[in-house]
Amino acid sequence: MTINKQNLRPHHFISQVDLEITPPDHDVIYVGMGCFWGAERLFWQLPGVYSTAVGYTGGDTLNPNYKEVCTGTTNHVEVVKVVFNPTLISLETVLHSFWQNHNPTQGMRQGNDIGTQYRSVIYTNSEQQQLIAEETQQQYQTALEKQGINAPITTEILPINIFYFAEEYHQQYLAKNPDGYCGLDGTGACFL
Repeated sequence: MTINKQNLRPHHFISQVDLEITPPDHDVIYVGMGCFWGAERLFWQLPGVYSTAVGYTGGDTLNPNYKEVCTGTTNHVEVVKVVFNPTLISLETVLHSFWQNHNPTQGMRQGNDIGTQYRSVIYTNSEQQQLIAEETQQQYQTALEKQGINAPITTEILPINIFYFAEEYHQQYLAKNPDGYCGLDGTGACFL
């Protein structure tokens, strides 16, 4: 379920597509990998991704806002809603970008960003997505170990509950503010 309580501008800043519509034959996955600004830019640049939006999910309260999420008391995580065309880009390819562009072994943080809202997560829409996410997690754990990184992956992989759109100024933030903060930093381990 998706909730838009922010009176969000209905269109993607770059592609101008409606943020609340998933076209037929498209799929949606939700990923959190630290601050959602850089993560969203990563995914909107992938060929086959139809749209992206940022928001909050995985928490304990209804209708969170950014200020509340940043307190760490709501247990929400900053995520990117990725709408993609599976005939143009596979879920595996989307998830390869997810795994390789952050450090999924850091628990409740990414680099200098610390708190529950920055944890590594994948929220799925189906049993098939859940299986693929778990398979790519196992594959990436092996890739990390081959790179000499023996820390276990802490990424949460669960079915999506409720996705709340973040405030309008967060949507496609790095397109509106090209010199804005981007905390993405991978481990250097790649899928083989």
